[in-house]
Amino acid sequence: MLNQLASFIADTRFEQLPEALVDQARRHFLDTLGAALAGSDSPIWRECLALVKEEGGYAQAQVWGSAGQVNARQAAWLNGVAAHMYELDDTGGCDHSGAVVIPALLAVLPLAATPVSGKALLTAMVIGYDIGRRVLEACGGYSAHNGAGWHSTASCGVFGAAAAVCALLQLSPAQCASALGIAASFSGGLWGFIHDGSHTKKLHAARAAEGGVQAALLAQRGISGPSAVFEARWGGFLQTLAAETQQPEALVADLGVVWKLARCSIKPYAACRGTHAAIDALGIMLQQQAVVTADIARIVVGLNPFLLEMCGTRDVASLAAAQMSLPYALTARALYGAADLDSYDDAKRLHPDAEALMARIELVIDPEQSRDAEPWVRLETVQGAQWQQHVPVPSGAPANPLSLEALVTKYRSLAVRVLPPEQVVLLETLCLGLDEIIDVSEMTALLATRSS
Repeated sequence: MLNQLASFIADTRFEQLPEALVDQARRHFLDTLGAALAGSDSPIWRECLALVKEEGGYAQAQVWGSAGQVNARQAAWLNGVAAHMYELDDTGGCDHSGAVVIPALLAVLPLAATPVSGKALLTAMVIGYDIGRRVLEACGGYSAHNGAGWHSTASCGVFGAAAAVCALLQLSPAQCASALGIAASFSGGLWGFIHDGSHTKKLHAARAAEGGVQAALLAQRGISGPSAVFEARWGGFLQTLAAETQQPEALVADLGVVWKLARCSIKPYAACRGTHAAIDALGIMLQQQAVVTADIARIVVGLNPFLLEMCGTRDVASLAAAQMSLPYALTARALYGAADLDSYDDAKRLHPDAEALMARIELVIDPEQSRDAEPWVRLETVQGAQWQQHVPVPSGAPANPLSLEALVTKYRSLAVRVLPPEQVVLLETLCLGLDEIIDVSEMTALLATRSS
């Protein structure tokens, strides 16, 4: 299986990608840059940047939203932190593939032997999404792997980052195989942050991006990785991280035929993806019934135990905790009319009105729901009326995609937090026409600010 994956990474070409997949890749690329630019304006990211500056190094790859450059591994890490900072990056891959794969790819652009075209960049991106997702599915899928306590963005994402970098740097199949083997030993990432709103989740995409870069660069220099990394019964990745749930055949099933990027979602809300269907459902009822906040007696959500464990917190003391909270997501939608990034600032998140409304939100286990089912929402008013809504496919999913207009609006609203408006538009134009670009290094200047 490892050799099949390695050959796929080394041999896949842009011409093999369906047109619709290329269009989706361009959109996810733009979306990730928008999320990352906003994230580079966060206090946590600034502390990470300060740490890198203290470490020292040399100018090589661009730090997005900054005037500075650092080495490739540092750039992958810093830009990964930024991309996953505000829960605005895409989902449905490893899970958060954009925040892992794209920082890794742009970090190694200066290391490429020849100028990298937009087609080559998009191809490597698609490969990275594909491999990261396949490893997750081989672990038994999102619910099984994450339910066991692993955060798949980190544990599986490192394979996606390594694969993408291998493809971009045109490594041989043997080198690609070694890179995946090395990446397995760099895997990690736990859901421990869910209990106290700590910051480690923000670091997971970054660590996977950095690990993928390092794995590929080591393999390029002849450092070997284990050849039985997936199959080994002792010390193998699947046996160690997913002994009871592993499905090894998923690694290569329909390889090169079914493209995993096609199943990924772009997030319209600044919250964990698990909250989105409920936000949609409540939004539909509020719009249809013209209910004002004062009229809301109770909001009841029927959900499965896995979602309750993941998003049932009512802790909003920190931004990180609030973004994992289904009760707060619904509170933001009802009270502020949106669950966007502005709705999660301290003043709104900690407002007494938000606390009062969140107290009227009840989460109940629905025994008929499967682990992957979306929740239903019931809205009850003080006048005695009630309505119930279920959105089986949340907005932003492939079967319910954001319009290009909505995507661009999201991107611009985030990018202008850091970059001048004219620069934001130039970057947008480049991303949406990426497959026509001969040398994508021009993107570097557009991701930089004039001062640190």
